[in-house]
Amino acid sequence: MMKVFIGGAWPYANGSLHIGHVAALLPGDILARYFRLKGTPVCYVAGSDCHGTPIQLRAQQEGRLPQGIVDYYHNEFATCFNELGFSYDLYSRTDDSFHKEFVAGFFHRLLDSGYIYRKTVEQAYCTACHQFLPDRFVTGICPACDSKARGDQCDSCGTLLDPDLLHDRKCGICQATPIFKPSEQFFLAISQLEGFVQNYVNTSQGWRNNALRLSQRYLDEGLQDRAITRDLDWGIDVPLAGYQGKKIYVWVEAVLGYLSASRQWALHNHQNWDEFWSGPTVHYYVHGKDNIPFHTVILPALLQAHGGLHLPDRIISSEYCTLEGRKISTSENWAVWIPDLLKRYHPDSIRYFFIMNGPEKRDINFSWQEFIFRHNSELLGAFGNFVHRSLVFLQKYYANRVPQGQCDKGLEAAMQGLYPQIGALIEAGRFKKSLEEIFTLVRAANKYFDEQQPWLSIQENPEQCADTLYTCLQVILNLSNILEPFLPFSCEKIRKMLGVEKACWQYVLIPAESQVSNVSILFARIEKRMINEEISNLTH
Repeated sequence: MMKVFIGGAWPYANGSLHIGHVAALLPGDILARYFRLKGTPVCYVAGSDCHGTPIQLRAQQEGRLPQGIVDYYHNEFATCFNELGFSYDLYSRTDDSFHKEFVAGFFHRLLDSGYIYRKTVEQAYCTACHQFLPDRFVTGICPACDSKARGDQCDSCGTLLDPDLLHDRKCGICQATPIFKPSEQFFLAISQLEGFVQNYVNTSQGWRNNALRLSQRYLDEGLQDRAITRDLDWGIDVPLAGYQGKKIYVWVEAVLGYLSASRQWALHNHQNWDEFWSGPTVHYYVHGKDNIPFHTVILPALLQAHGGLHLPDRIISSEYCTLEGRKISTSENWAVWIPDLLKRYHPDSIRYFFIMNGPEKRDINFSWQEFIFRHNSELLGAFGNFVHRSLVFLQKYYANRVPQGQCDKGLEAAMQGLYPQIGALIEAGRFKKSLEEIFTLVRAANKYFDEQQPWLSIQENPEQCADTLYTCLQVILNLSNILEPFLPFSCEKIRKMLGVEKACWQYVLIPAESQVSNVSILFARIEKRMINEEISNLTH
């Protein structure tokens, strides 16, 4: 049987999650929930990136140990993802001993295969701080676009960099001008794999356009061998005697988290890891635009160098999310933080907005006006209203029992056709289109309820009224199936009211005389005054 692996990007454990993270990562959970409903074996993993240079920099600035910072934010991440309904099979962390051992073994495999070699290079060193500087600790001006950049990558234009390429270099800790000193490091011979990577990109299918464009751009510039170790205090040790004080670079070991986390999950759950990495399987990788080269160039190169491992199939790479028309800036506190958002709003409201406004093809803007409008007019006004008005009517006139009736042929055909249609869209990574098509059924169901006027037919034509309510109950049940990957909390609530044990990915009917219970609203209205309150909170 075909299996599905889904890897969600690993956020840096150096600050709270914000809306940009959710916008990029939510598609992974939709995919996992959908494939599980189909009965497809799924392995869905992610974790916290605990060895990023930003973590070490923050620790130094705050006079704390890196471990305390990563422990706090990893726990916060895990809580937020759980409250948002992310159904990871394992949410791990890169400072986990299992991951460290896996990375050490992978390093030895590449060393034995000849894809890793030693080389003495000039590395940035701060005489004021008395330490070698990780690439991200070196700041300056990007030689490609003249924007402010770090020594590993320019966030403005996406160019992969080395510190010596920056203009006007500064130490990211004390702002002194660094010098360069010789240091022996291990390099990944990625230039030997350029032909393989080029063919891999050329024959790719199921990638978003931004992934194709950026990947080809890196290839056009030519793949250069890159150091995979650095002189650092915080990270995974180079597993060789005589190299104390050197760590494996985060850009290498973090992407290996997909392999280590899935292996750890497989061992703990008596699953065959090899079947997900060498058997008939489809791999999805879900991340933001800034992570594209690490998933389309670096990771495939590492997997090929190792040998015998499945390459990424589908690249679900999101564009950026802005906030009220401005770029999100964590340093300026111009962000909507997920822990705060979850305290005030329904998780399905958050999920709905970032699916319907998903950054699939272009940058999207989060505005509080749009967020509240979509909740009130679409989630509450269309979906929630249809479910509630139907169930309240059933409660009032049918003693909470599904009447004997005939399903409307048009709506029945629409429901039956929706399963394969939405499935194909989800598998293609078109989540916004999926939700739009489902809500076409929601609007059609509301129109049907209005046109049938059951509040009149209950007296004038009881048989017609029974058909109307019977049809509406079938729509509600099937909506709870089809919307499960998108809005899991409200769909679970619907099934509990209908007395249905679990969702499935096929057209089903709720039998006549079935008991409905504990009818309650799915969503509460958000007052418009909250728009100004939330915007005001952004500036404080």
